[in-house]
Amino acid sequence: MSNATPGTGPLASNPLTRAVLEIDEYASGLGWDQPARLFALVDTARLRTEEPGLAAQLGLDEGGEEIASLTPIEQDELPSGAPLDEFLATIAWPDAVTGCALTVERQMLPPSAESSVPEGLDEAALAKWVADHPDRQEVRMTVAVLRDGARESALRLREKDSPTEVLTGAGLVPGLAEALAATFATD
Repeated sequence: MSNATPGTGPLASNPLTRAVLEIDEYASGLGWDQPARLFALVDTARLRTEEPGLAAQLGLDEGGEEIASLTPIEQDELPSGAPLDEFLATIAWPDAVTGCALTVERQMLPPSAESSVPEGLDEAALAKWVADHPDRQEVRMTVAVLRDGARESALRLREKDSPTEVLTGAGLVPGLAEALAATFATD
């Protein structure tokens, strides 16, 4: 993933929020019906110093207003067979990685529909029930965590697919944030 041209990317004061919005913008450019994508978040200044070749490849070799910024680096494609939580449990990041982010598409129901969910459905039956529900909405979630515990999320509904309609907040997708944070846990 290449860095956006300075001044054209999302505006946010927090480096983690900027990184999440940059990843959301990148995922938006790929369109919908995409697989989950995993990103390492690295300190831009450290990347320039320790990996100048990679920084140049990402377009980060020139100076700039990159004070306390994070650079998202897309990782290899996630395996399609394993459940996401099981895959995340296998990840161990090197020390140079400051944080990580994941973008994933899901279907969700409005709170008003939750009371009508049939009881006793297994995961596959529940997914089918949601997929067939007339009020379902497709959402792209981008969730990022840092080693220090900071979290940020961005949600974009398919029916409101516009940069001005992206909802951000640290606690929007707590389960996914916990799973990502666990990739930095040391045993």
